Amino acid sequence: MNSAAAATTRPLSIAVMGAGSVGCYFGALLAQAGHAVTLIGRVVHMQAINEHGLRLETATQDVYVPVATSTSADAVSGADVVLLCVKSTDTETAAAQIKPHLGAHTHVLSLQNGVDNDQRLRQVLNTQLGSQPIAAAVVYVATAMAGLGHVRHFGRGELVIAPCPLGNVIAQQFSAANIPTQVSDAVQAALWQKLIINCVYNALSALTQQPYGWLVAQEGVPAVMQDIAHECKAVALADGVQLPANVDEAVATIARTMPLQLSSTAQDLARAKPTEIDHLNGYVVRRGQALGIATPANRLLQVLVQLKQTAAKAE
Repeated sequence: MNSAAAATTRPLSIAVMGAGSVGCYFGALLAQAGHAVTLIGRVVHMQAINEHGLRLETATQDVYVPVATSTSADAVSGADVVLLCVKSTDTETAAAQIKPHLGAHTHVLSLQNGVDNDQRLRQVLNTQLGSQPIAAAVVYVATAMAGLGHVRHFGRGELVIAPCPLGNVIAQQFSAANIPTQVSDAVQAALWQKLIINCVYNALSALTQQPYGWLVAQEGVPAVMQDIAHECKAVALADGVQLPANVDEAVATIARTMPLQLSSTAQDLARAKPTEIDHLNGYVVRRGQALGIATPANRLLQVLVQLKQTAAKAE
């Protein structure tokens, strides 16, 4: 029996590298479904989970889920699948940490913001001896860490993953664990659509510390959001990306479906943590420069968030 066939008949071994809110949420659901999950994350969260279990709070349940934890990258050893959930700023560092411990057939899924993390992973993980199975995943979920070892779910929870050898098996097993998952050839377009959504909402939410619904109700903000999205779409088009036809509706839908959600960038700024701004609006700025596309709205948001980060460090 080949590895793909075997994986369909048994629970998967899954390591979550970077067990923040996204990793903890998906890890909890997979553990509930009987998969062998190991969360790899910060000491304080892992200690809390060891003592009490991972607290999973959703609209339908508030439970403590027993799950293995580690603070060391070597815990990926033996995993069928590694969910890479670190910040985009830490992609290369995390890849280098897990590289010595990956099996030849271990699949690495990038559950990260941004559009180029899978490429950056390949640059670190692929060697002359072989290519690690790596796939980008588009994550549609609203979560936050509400306390030590406590993840709170606010909405959605789907994954779209790029084709890979175990792709269909992963989609089947994850979907059975209440994580609707599909394999798609159009992941790059979907990643760009999510990038546009993040560029439109994340920095504005961070700078005001306000949720999406509040933002769109403020005078002048919808027009600014249109400017941001227009720049992003122009860069994507110049970069040869065929965006989904409903990208504008997808952007507008976020405020309606997640009106109380603070962006991940807002959560990072509030905790004086580094943000992913250079891989969101900053990525659009860099690609715009390379392609000759002006991106003044995105540049301004990038700089303003960078200033906030610098000021927080100085306090």
